[in-house]
Amino acid sequence: MRFAKLHGLGNSYIFIDLVRQEAPDVDWPELARRISDPAFGVGSDGLILILPPTRSGLADLRMRMFNADGSESEMCGNGIRCLARYAADTGLICGDRLSVETAAGVLNLELFRRNGNVAAVRVDMGEPRLKRSDIPMACPSDDSPADGDDPAERRDDCAAERPVINEPLRVGAQVYNVTVLSMGNPHCVVLVDDIDQAPVPTLGPLIETHAAFPNRTNVEFVQVVDQENVRMRVWERGSGETYACGTGACAAVVATSLMNLTGRRVTVHLLGGRLEIEWASDGHVSMLGPCEAVCTGELSDEWLRA
Repeated sequence: MRFAKLHGLGNSYIFIDLVRQEAPDVDWPELARRISDPAFGVGSDGLILILPPTRSGLADLRMRMFNADGSESEMCGNGIRCLARYAADTGLICGDRLSVETAAGVLNLELFRRNGNVAAVRVDMGEPRLKRSDIPMACPSDDSPADGDDPAERRDDCAAERPVINEPLRVGAQVYNVTVLSMGNPHCVVLVDDIDQAPVPTLGPLIETHAAFPNRTNVEFVQVVDQENVRMRVWERGSGETYACGTGACAAVVATSLMNLTGRRVTVHLLGGRLEIEWASDGHVSMLGPCEAVCTGELSDEWLRA
């Protein structure tokens, strides 16, 4: 089984092309766990399968994405940019336009080249989903209200499915204000004063697995620098802290814009580099960022059998 490894801002994935090679009888979640392990596999933040679209004319290619823990995710912003780079490098597509079918819908991509190679990709991520049921996020329970809140009033707000903007969320003994939305996958944005001191490895997993999120959630810790710049660290659902998260960067800009803390064109500064995000007047969010090929290889029969 041939594979390629690519990364977007240090958010790396193993890609397996099932357009040009036959799909084997493989437990993909288990393979994702093993191949992501840097000691016993290749090492990555997850596994992405490149497939033909489910029906002709729907898209150019289809993408399935598995996190490092084997769970399957709806979408991956950095991963889809890398998929575009792979498709161009290997001749799966021609030209500078690409449509990809994902579990979050069909997304359109534009490729930008430097010295003949795809150096960056802009992705139309579609419209953010703000209704609580679309995230999904459960209503607050009576036994865990935030301090000073009326549980009945909070349930009424929930029933109206108002956007979750700067809403208190109890996590253990602490209450944090969060803004929650979906970019095809769930995101919970927490504002912090100093990103370097943010409790990403401790608070991240607690919010990821919080009872309010039946499908778990990605968690973005965001420091607003000014109207056009934010700093961000991310705890990715199923992978832990990573160098970058494309959908998370989009969620961060939507969240800070909803709170009137930034404009709608923002540079997101992540551990692995920068993404340019715009929440356009038509409601669509676009993401522009780099992608880079690392290596190609072949998984041994011995390793696959094991």
